[in-house]
Order: sequence, then C-alpha cells, then structure tokens
Amino acid sequence: MTSQVAIGEAARLSGVSARMVRHYEGLGLLPAVARTESGYRQYGDADIHTLRFIKRSRDLGFSMEEIAELVGLWHNRRRASSSVKRIAQKHLGELDQRIADMQSMRNTLAHLVHCCQGDARPDCPILDDLAKA
Repeated sequence: MTSQVAIGEAARLSGVSARMVRHYEGLGLLPAVARTESGYRQYGDADIHTLRFIKRSRDLGFSMEEIAELVGLWHNRRRASSSVKRIAQKHLGELDQRIADMQSMRNTLAHLVHCCQGDARPDCPILDDLAKA
C-alpha cells in the first residue's frame, strides 16, 4: 500500500483529520512514529491501519479509554477474546441505557407537544413542564 507518508496523507488514507492523528499519537494510541531529519512525522502501513481501527471504534461510540484498551488487545495476539467481549458488552449496555433515556425524553416531549394548543393564547404546557423544579 504505502511506504512512509506524511501526516496529511496518513489522515487522508485513514479518514481521520491530521489534528486527530496528532491527538491519538499524544494519547499513546499510536506508537511513536518515525520522523524525517527535519522533524516531519512519517506514518507507515501499520500506523494507518491503527488509525482506521481507532476511527471505526470512535464511530461505534467507544470512549478513548475503551479504545486504548481495545488497541492494546488488538496488538496482543495472546489476548483472550473474552476481554474484548467484556468491553463491547459494557459499551452495548451503556448504549442501550442512553437509547432508553432518549426514548423516554422523546415520549415526554411528544406528549407535551400534543398537549400544547400552539395558538395565540399564552397558556403552554411545554413551558409549564420546563418550569417545574
């Protein structure tokens, strides 16, 4: 695929912005990358693959802490898949809870919108509900 590429090309190939590439490197999600004599970062195939892994993990909503753990497990060929599954199951449970919370908010708001006449009168059940302490 590539040999060594500059940060802009690594960003393009991985779908991650150059700013985020530097951020991930600063967090230790990427190993220290090679640099040219003038100090420019050089990224190889493995770095770009890792950036894609991080991007996909972010797209699925994993936290940076979880991603760091997943990257470590991904690079550890002696890992137990149960460790990976534990992280994914925990995240799935958190997503399920957030979905339930959002569904509850949606239902409440839909009820309030239904109850509001939306006319020229000042009475508004939406505002009344928001004003509850």
